[in-house]
Amino acid sequence: MSLLPRTAEEFSSADYWERFFRKRGEKAFEWYGDYNSLCGVLHKYIKPRDKVLVVGCGNSELSEQLYDVGYHQLTNIDISETVVSHMNQRNAERRPDLTFQQVDATQTGFESGSFQATLDKGTLDAMASEEDGALAGRMLAEVGRVLSVGGRYVCVTLAQEHVIKLAVEHFAQGWAVRIHCLSGQQNEVSDSSFALPVFVLVCTKFRQAPPFAVLELCQGEDGAPVRLVSVPELLSAVKERQAYNLMLHKLRGGTDASSTPSLTLCHAATGRPRYTLTVQDSLPSAKLPRSNYFAIFIAEGRTQLASSAKFRRLVIVAMHRDQEYEDMQAVQSELSPMVMELAPPGMPANQQVPFLSVGGDLGWREVIGRGLSALTGEYSVEDVRGEDGHLYRRLIFMNNSQLVQSESRLRSAATASSTHKKKNKKKAKPSVSEAPASMEAKDRSVDRGFLCCTHHEVMVAGLAMLGSDAISNKDHPVSMLLVGLGGGGLPQFLHDFVPCARVEVVELDPAVLEVAQTWFGFQTDKRLNVILGDGLEHIKTLESQGLFMLNLVCRDSALRKSVLERVQAVFPCVFSRGIEGEVNEVLLCCRSEGEGHKPQAIPQTLQQTAKDLQKTLRANTQTAPCVPQIDITAMLNDLKVI
Repeated sequence: MSLLPRTAEEFSSADYWERFFRKRGEKAFEWYGDYNSLCGVLHKYIKPRDKVLVVGCGNSELSEQLYDVGYHQLTNIDISETVVSHMNQRNAERRPDLTFQQVDATQTGFESGSFQATLDKGTLDAMASEEDGALAGRMLAEVGRVLSVGGRYVCVTLAQEHVIKLAVEHFAQGWAVRIHCLSGQQNEVSDSSFALPVFVLVCTKFRQAPPFAVLELCQGEDGAPVRLVSVPELLSAVKERQAYNLMLHKLRGGTDASSTPSLTLCHAATGRPRYTLTVQDSLPSAKLPRSNYFAIFIAEGRTQLASSAKFRRLVIVAMHRDQEYEDMQAVQSELSPMVMELAPPGMPANQQVPFLSVGGDLGWREVIGRGLSALTGEYSVEDVRGEDGHLYRRLIFMNNSQLVQSESRLRSAATASSTHKKKNKKKAKPSVSEAPASMEAKDRSVDRGFLCCTHHEVMVAGLAMLGSDAISNKDHPVSMLLVGLGGGGLPQFLHDFVPCARVEVVELDPAVLEVAQTWFGFQTDKRLNVILGDGLEHIKTLESQGLFMLNLVCRDSALRKSVLERVQAVFPCVFSRGIEGEVNEVLLCCRSEGEGHKPQAIPQTLQQTAKDLQKTLRANTQTAPCVPQIDITAMLNDLKVI
């Protein structure tokens, strides 16, 4: 038996509701929740002494329950003769002062200013679909007429876009408008029918219109009101709450490894984005041991991460760069209530859902430069304090703001000069305090002897495959081509510490070259040159000789296999060095002696060549501005034959 309208227009039809209540009989029908779920917010705005007009009362038990707790001045009206007759009969003996009248809510006939409150539970939603909202507009005008100054229109609604827009725009001038977002209500009709949250719209009538709009949104019945400056902003906030509840409804219904829903959490006071949460489910067959924390940037990799991490569901957290965070413990405390709402169905009550940080470091941060690239859009150059206490300079492209494009460690200009004078006496690592945050950005310089990325260190160590004679003889230069400049840390290191290197970099984006030279201390000369162009096109002009190094980032095992097959078709000799804690692996590729010959083991001479390369780097510090901080042997320890 169908008890819900087949079309939206039927909500406003008197004939529909007449048929509805005849089918329903004596059983109460609670639109959007019963007294127990609504009493907190209702008691907040409606007092027992108030004269209350209940519009579209239906056969809900709400008025009866309010009467029983002391609300004895309730006037209930409904368009259906059947329900009015039934409700009067049901309450004649127990509640003689509780009256029900068949009255049109758009023209009640009551005196102006005769009620202190009007209660509406679903009636606005029913009427808003009729006559393009004109019928509901007439009801709201009638509500405004019968309310006294200081009176409140309290409307329980699903806040469909056309409904809430009509009501808020109607009351925005001369009234205070506040909206409470309550939790989504489960009901007997269907679990999916009311997946949207229930809202309570409270409009308070002023004697004189204030000079500005009073628009507020509260989370829950007791949430602190957040002031919004415009009607569109308020409506947008309502829509965000609805989207969030729809996502929760779906997540609570089951797991789906093919979907990665996400949401942004904003700072309550400022409204600015603070966290972005992304949910990734693993396959139902995955085991569920207790977890570790992981970080992920690439959407296509999350499914494999969820599977390999052995979680049914991961919540991945991105912290926004313009926000301040005390520490990781404070972040977890702030997020825990929200994270637990995203828990998968059937999860034990004592098991926590882990969340992952994919950017937005904690602590001090200073934006020292901004710009616009014609190819990649806006970018930001930032100095941040890392977890190790050192300061780092980072290049961030804002179209993927959680990914650090380039990073270099910093030192103070004064310390750099002092270290250069003393480096022959003692080659110590820079102390944590070498680049204090209190110093001006212009007084911080890049430590050109420190490579932040392990895969860059492996690539430098991979030069040992060229042999001792090649890397130590600066009279016989070795040509090196790098595709992609970034901040210029790797090519600058090769220039400064490998005397035989003649480095050429191909960079597609002119803005990146400008950033590297302006903010990362990158300097070109006759041994270090940059070509602006397409690196792939440049590679096509080269012969497949010498040493080829590739930083491979791939979570898809099938794709990785395909890449390796294509590489080995050109370079039979391929070594791999995985990066601990990362997805990266560096491939060192070359043509071995004899066409098609594939080595079975790591060359025995490689360790000695690695030591020779280490000596070469250290020997070249006389003319370099910094000390190289790299262990070549360690970088080659875990090398494997592919």
